[in-house]
Amino acid sequence: MMADDRIAGEPTAVRVSTGSENHQQGQELLSVIHEYNTSVEVAEVGSTGCVGLEPLVLATVEGKTAFFSHPTADHVKTIVRDLDDGSLPTDDAVAVVEHDSDTGTLPTPEEGPLGVGSRRALGSCGWSVPASIEDYSVSRDTGLLTERAIDDPESIHEQVTSSDLRGRGRGDASSDTSVAEEWKTVHETTGDPIVVVNGNESDDHADGDRLLLESAPLEVLDAALATATVLDASDVVVYTNETWTIACERVQNAATALVDAVATEISIRVVTGPDEYKAGEPTMALEAIEGNHRLEARRQPPGPSEHGVNGRPTLLHTPRTFAQLNQIVSADFGGASSDPGTRLFTVVGDGSAPSTVELLTDTTLDAVLPAVETENGWTAACVGGVFGGVTRSLDVPASAPGLVGARLGTNGVVELLGDSTCMVALAGERAKFAREMNCGRCVPCREGSKQLVNLLRDVYEGEYKGGMLRELARVMRETSLCGFGREASRPVTTAMDEFETEFTAHAKGNCPTGICNQS
Repeated sequence: MMADDRIAGEPTAVRVSTGSENHQQGQELLSVIHEYNTSVEVAEVGSTGCVGLEPLVLATVEGKTAFFSHPTADHVKTIVRDLDDGSLPTDDAVAVVEHDSDTGTLPTPEEGPLGVGSRRALGSCGWSVPASIEDYSVSRDTGLLTERAIDDPESIHEQVTSSDLRGRGRGDASSDTSVAEEWKTVHETTGDPIVVVNGNESDDHADGDRLLLESAPLEVLDAALATATVLDASDVVVYTNETWTIACERVQNAATALVDAVATEISIRVVTGPDEYKAGEPTMALEAIEGNHRLEARRQPPGPSEHGVNGRPTLLHTPRTFAQLNQIVSADFGGASSDPGTRLFTVVGDGSAPSTVELLTDTTLDAVLPAVETENGWTAACVGGVFGGVTRSLDVPASAPGLVGARLGTNGVVELLGDSTCMVALAGERAKFAREMNCGRCVPCREGSKQLVNLLRDVYEGEYKGGMLRELARVMRETSLCGFGREASRPVTTAMDEFETEFTAHAKGNCPTGICNQS
């Protein structure tokens, strides 16, 4: 018997967990199970966030689940055969976990990448059928948030504004600031409001938004639809990367199921944008949604909350923010008082598969280290994505104030760098990215990124102008039109501060790591 529309609460079940990176392998395993013609409930679920474990097969019997990483077709047949006989196979399982038989969230092992952090927004990732209203409802004790918003919109609005929830991700109009002001402005501005889920994240390592849209789209959409209800918006737009075909499909299916399940006339539509880093910047996201082919940052004020999509007051949050909103409104979510809740971090080790984990904001970043394996350890990290900050220590609070205070980025990435990484080369690569990918609208970013590259090239030619680099970075940071230009110099300045001896060594013709070719 197949359970394509739901799986939670089934006493005996098989889940095949995959994401975009290993979807085809997961489909092949599902085909094997289908051919076996088992009576066990079977479903395809989204990624857990731990790519290195997937495809991951989860076998459950009466409140006990065994996890099998990268099983062969023959192994899967054996697993299903044992389940048909009423027994739970555990040989070769990477973990076996006992749990409540009716749990709606992933039962996590105490050790390994799945045991890292606190899976709250990620709770249903790898456990629930992504577009299943039934599974989503089982994962919640409070019912659909949209239904609560329909019954009592004022209480939802009050909870959000009093929570001091901060926006997550560089694509959020309230990035690292309280969402309350944006909500207030949209609510008070004349016009027909619209709610936008900005899920177009093209930072190669920042995988939190895509993971949520692929594995837990209802966690995001229910919060977005509830928000639209509270703000009297007529529609919700989910803006995603055009290359995210699985996410788009699952979001559309989840949107249809959600609108059918609640009494609302608010529509949810999916709009795709280019696979370009700049396309995720909030005002450039608005340009893409409007169908403009040339994406340029808009001058502010007015911001999106006053003049957004086609001039309408627009509330624009990332999937990560909406997932946090859902959790915070539904429960006492904890975390740092200055930045309540959790934050998602995609951890990338040197040569290892990435893992996306969730940390309470009152913990420190070093808690992510067990999520990946690094063969030779790490000597530094770049925190915050392509324009993140370089640091030697992860003993830093996982909250926005903690990360900003340490001059790190908040876009949910921790890149662990080994001793074979040349910091001068890293700074140069990020500066070139800024030069090539900026929208060209404002002079500080367009011309500043060119000068940044030239000054770093001078280091290789024997002249390290640290003062000029820092002053250029200050001008870009303080005068650029959008977050792209304001953050573009951060990898350079933080690398200089943490590894200045490498810069001076390069100016003398020597790369300490030995990987740069000196003339």
